[in-house]
Amino acid sequence: MPRCRDRTGTPAEPAAWYADTSVVGAVYCPGPLSEAAEATLRALPAPPCVSWLTEVEFASLVARKRRMGELDAAEATAVLAAFGGHLAAGVYRSVPLEPPVYEAARRLIAETLAPLRTLDALHLAVVVRHALGLVTADRDMAEAAEALGLAVRRVG
Repeated sequence: MPRCRDRTGTPAEPAAWYADTSVVGAVYCPGPLSEAAEATLRALPAPPCVSWLTEVEFASLVARKRRMGELDAAEATAVLAAFGGHLAAGVYRSVPLEPPVYEAARRLIAETLAPLRTLDALHLAVVVRHALGLVTADRDMAEAAEALGLAVRRVG
């Protein structure tokens, strides 16, 4: 499953990039990584990809922020609507979680020496299946992706 590499051993630059939930969350929920996340996504050569998993995890993130009092009901609704509007407008390209993605995730977990959480394996399987690079603010996810030879842009 490793990505093709150039002559220096560096992963080849992908045509498109996958933004995981850590990046999407930073864009829509103000915090210390928000500016860096926005700048990184703006600098990509094509609209970033997200998966249906990203959409579900993002909804969970917003709900958690609401429960913790970091967002009120109106703010949570507005954040979800903004992300949904951006998806509909093509700011992001949504990629599905097809059955082969689950098989790829299972193989990644079974064959990778790096510690890999289940949902991270699904995100990485999307990246592998669609030949994408990964944009993440999650250090563990970045390290696992790099161990697999994937192109990674770290935020933060």
